[in-house]
Amino acid sequence: MSGSTPRSTKGRIFSGIKPTGDLHLGNYIGALRNWVAMQKDYDCMFCVVDLHAITVWQDPKELLRATREVAAGMVASGIDPVENILFVQSHVAQHAELAWLFNCVARLGWLNRMTQFKDKAGKDREKASAGLYVYPALMAADILLYKGTHVPVGEDQKQHVELTRDIAQKFNNDFGVTLFPLPEPVIQGPGTRIMSLRDGTRKMSKSEPSEFACIYMTDTAEAIRDKIKRATTDPNLLPDSVAGLEGRAEATNLLSIYAALTDRTLEEVVAETKGQQFSQFKATLADTAVAVLGPINAEMKRLMADPAEIDRILKRGADKACDLAVPILKEIYDAVGFLPRT
Repeated sequence: MSGSTPRSTKGRIFSGIKPTGDLHLGNYIGALRNWVAMQKDYDCMFCVVDLHAITVWQDPKELLRATREVAAGMVASGIDPVENILFVQSHVAQHAELAWLFNCVARLGWLNRMTQFKDKAGKDREKASAGLYVYPALMAADILLYKGTHVPVGEDQKQHVELTRDIAQKFNNDFGVTLFPLPEPVIQGPGTRIMSLRDGTRKMSKSEPSEFACIYMTDTAEAIRDKIKRATTDPNLLPDSVAGLEGRAEATNLLSIYAALTDRTLEEVVAETKGQQFSQFKATLADTAVAVLGPINAEMKRLMADPAEIDRILKRGADKACDLAVPILKEIYDAVGFLPRT
């Protein structure tokens, strides 16, 4: 992979995961599983976005551990670090450089509309970091630094891709160039938004108060089975149609997880499980989750036992990313009118 033009006729993918705690089932179904499928068709760049992670305070030792673990999880899930580019965001300084430029292109009104800042900053926004407010500009830089054309995201991140398009279009218009493409969000498959096992109205998260709300990719088979067994449900049998899931958030979530793990539609798994009690279905779901996550868990442990191997993979990826980023950033700087360094 070289040059600014994507190798694949379908375009160039850029996406990343923050190294903030352990990877969980939502990361696997909502991101990693889809990335593995996309790498067959797209020119792919996958990133451990540690610059995004520090928009809220991180323990340095934990950040270091989690950065390697996220990389290990990507490889263990099936991402090929030879055919694709897998790297750490802070290893390519051009991300931060372009982010500053985009801070100057983006408008305050655009950033004020970003709902994720409002959600994450909460009521006491005055104490939130400035980085948390402007990080959508860094996200735009991540994508456009490589002239990314497609961005796999969850529904909650779609707004940031729209902002990236606004920034790309304004830059192109302001400087009279056609330098940046307008990237498209890619939202795929069932179960792209996995919810808490304890509350089907809340997204599965590492910050859940209950230890049974979230299945981690490093969980043992016993832990996975126990968490699914304890998952919140309702007293009714499973429905015979998708329409019967209306108002049943927990049932919808568990069936969506099953559909994603078995590569089927929600309609197909509803047809299979109709009329079942939750206890019967949970046993099937637990077997499926263990079968899918078990090999990934084992490979993650193998990789984490050899951090030097992970570091070699990430260095190779950062070198490839830099080869792409340096000439593209020069194009951008030339368009802006920065004096070239001689």
